[in-house]
Amino acid sequence: MTKLSVNINKLATLRNSRGGNVPNLVKSAQDIEGFGAQGITVHPRPDERHIKYQDAHDLAKIVTTEFNIEGNPIPKFVDLVLATKPTQVTLVPDAEDAITSNAGWDTKKHRSFLVDVIQTFKSAGIRTSIFVDPNKTMVEGAAETGTDRIELYTESYAKAYAEGNHNGIKPFTEAAEVAQKVGLGINAGHDLSLDNIKFFKDHIPGLLEVSIGHALICESIYLGLENVINMYIHRLQ
Repeated sequence: MTKLSVNINKLATLRNSRGGNVPNLVKSAQDIEGFGAQGITVHPRPDERHIKYQDAHDLAKIVTTEFNIEGNPIPKFVDLVLATKPTQVTLVPDAEDAITSNAGWDTKKHRSFLVDVIQTFKSAGIRTSIFVDPNKTMVEGAAETGTDRIELYTESYAKAYAEGNHNGIKPFTEAAEVAQKVGLGINAGHDLSLDNIKFFKDHIPGLLEVSIGHALICESIYLGLENVINMYIHRLQ
């Protein structure tokens, strides 16, 4: 089945809004794993407006499934990943002031930079993934960097699906087929939800992992965190 990695950025946002340590991210991550999730994802940004760098250090000590750290590989981020040694690092080209990730890498233009960064992480035994748009050329470019996986940026699919346009899946299916041909593992994330996840999973060959945060936490407000995690797992089987 496709693994579910829960992005806990929104829990950190809630904590930070009042100060203190409620909700406790370490306890939350342990509970999320206990409810059945197969991974924990964090995306620390330079201003630490949700996940703090110390959170990554704390979580690295207790996550027993897969720990995935996402972010733009600026020097501070690279140092954090090398110090915490997560299962996977996902490279995302987001600007420092971005509200959320909004584009994948141009793997052709930034090939040399990505090759160097990926080699640094792989030398430390960390699995690497590159955030990319569903573009066959960008997928082929990703393969040239030495990365282990790609993460398909799924906002356009989610928007099309919400509008009743199921053809929005086609670029993602085609990109996944190219990824399989060039030997890349396939992850996906961004705006995936209980409504659209099963259709996506059913049409993406070789989908290994999805990272879901915003929708999952919003859905949990109404349905409960444990219940929602198991609803996702059921759809991903």
